[in-house]
Parts: sequence; C-alpha cells; structure tokens
Amino acid sequence: MAADYAIETHGLTRRFGKFTAVAGIDLKIPRGQIYGFLGPNGSGKSTTIRMLCGLLDPSDGEARVLGHSVPKEAEALRRKIGYMTQSFSLYADLSARENLDFMADVFTLPFSRRKARIQTALERYFLEELADQRAGTMSGGQKQRLALAAATLHEPEMLFLDEPTSAVDPQSRRDFWDRLFDLAADGTTILVTTHLMDEAERCHGLAIISRGKLMADGSPADVMRDIDALVLEIDPEDPRKASDLLRKQSYVKSVTQIGNHLHALLDKDVRDGIRQVQALLKKEGVKAEVKETHADLEDVFVASTGSGEAGGAHAD
Repeated sequence: MAADYAIETHGLTRRFGKFTAVAGIDLKIPRGQIYGFLGPNGSGKSTTIRMLCGLLDPSDGEARVLGHSVPKEAEALRRKIGYMTQSFSLYADLSARENLDFMADVFTLPFSRRKARIQTALERYFLEELADQRAGTMSGGQKQRLALAAATLHEPEMLFLDEPTSAVDPQSRRDFWDRLFDLAADGTTILVTTHLMDEAERCHGLAIISRGKLMADGSPADVMRDIDALVLEIDPEDPRKASDLLRKQSYVKSVTQIGNHLHALLDKDVRDGIRQVQALLKKEGVKAEVKETHADLEDVFVASTGSGEAGGAHAD
C-alpha cells in the first residue's frame, strides 16, 4: 500500500450465502481527505465499512487501512480509528463528561492525558456548558457533537461516519461539517456515508455504490463531468404532458420536474438526443425549448444507480 493512501482495496467482496453484498470494489483513498460513500439503501456501503474496520471478514479480495491488512491486523487498526453510528449510541443516563470519561476507559487513554483530552473535546465541540447534562436530555445537534467528541477522543488517524447527520437541522449539519474539515486539516482521514447530495458535494472525493458495485469514483467535479448520460433542460408549455411522453421513451433514464422546467437524463449513446426530444414533443403538439445543461450530483446518482423512474430504471 502506498504511503499516501489511507485505504486501498483490490477486489473487495463480501457474500452472505448466495447473495453478494459487495462485489469486487477497488478503492484508493488519500490520507487527510473527507471521502463520501453515496448509494441507495442496501447498496453495500455499510458492509464495506464493516470490512474496512475489521468487523467483517471479506469473502474475496484484500484491503489495507492505515498500512494494516484487514482483517488480519484488525486489532492493531482499531486503536487508530474512530466510528460514529447513525443512531446515538452513548449512554442517555450519563452526562456528557461521564460519557467521555467512559470512552476514555474504552480507548485505554492514560490517566496523565485523560483529563486534558476530555476538556479539549468539550471545548472543541462546544459542550462545556453541557458537560454535566444528561445525554438523553440533549437536542439532536448536541447529541451529534457529543458523539463526534467521543469518537475522536483518542485522536484517531481515521474516522468512519455512518450517515451522521440524518436527524439534525440544517444549521447543526453545517456546524458538524465545519468540525469535520477541522479534523481533516489536522490530518484525519474521514469516510462518511450519506444520502444527502449537498453533503456529498462537500467531500474531497466520493464513491457511488449500487448493488454492491462501484459505479463512480473521483472528486464531485470529476464524477459530474464524466456522467454516463446526456443531461437536458426542457422548458415546455405543458410540463406534465411533456414529462409523460418522455417517461415512455426507452432512451430516457430519468425525468424530474423543477418548477415549470423538466430535467431529463438520456442514454449517452443516443444520437442527436436534443433533436429527438424536440421532434417527439413537436409531433405531440407540445411547444418546448430544449438545451443541454451541466449535470449535478443527483444526476450522477440517478445515472449510476438506476434510481430514476423512466426508461426501465427502478429504485434499489
């Protein structure tokens, strides 16, 4: 494994009986980056993370995380990683300080460092005024900050986050991401799963996974540029009729209405896609302006995972 990669996998695969949850994933994730995992429910994101943490043995392939071969060197790796689950997993009846003190025991922090580390965590995550408050009485955003403080108390080199902002308000999400960038700037590598496109766009790099396979990989700008679809913006007089017509076409991957406009994804190899759409709408008496436009991350997600409604695509 190259020294500048925090994670490197080759053909990483996990089967449960006859079902393949993760199918031959190759990843190279540089150190000190925030890297996003994007994909539908059941796509294999969490299974991949569990293998990378050494909690689940691969069926095939290999993985190295922070220089350690997993699962063979999983015990040594666990001292270098932090993990934050989607649901709040700390003790509701303990205060913020008591929860952090308990986690210090779990991480076997030396007593000489413990008090200073807990105080630093309380300050960094704005928990000083909540230090003696029971965790169960905190708001969603406060619990989130406490969970992140606990996951980073032992100063891990790598942090795994499983949909960490699914139940908090927009301002709390922004504050949370500010803390993540602080950690990355200090050298921590962060792997985060999310369903939120605006969060995925914040990542330095991301992977889109569908049905256990890696469908796209790179920076958000790269995957949007390399989308496997023609992206059209359509301004019809009758958006509903135009949408119904387009959904019936085999070469249309997806159609979404945004206000009075339509946003459509067409198979990339379709010839003269703009003219085909113009001709279709004109034939059915629908006046419309049609032009090519830039893809956004939601377009990439739909094109990569088959999550659109048109053209035979289906949700996972």
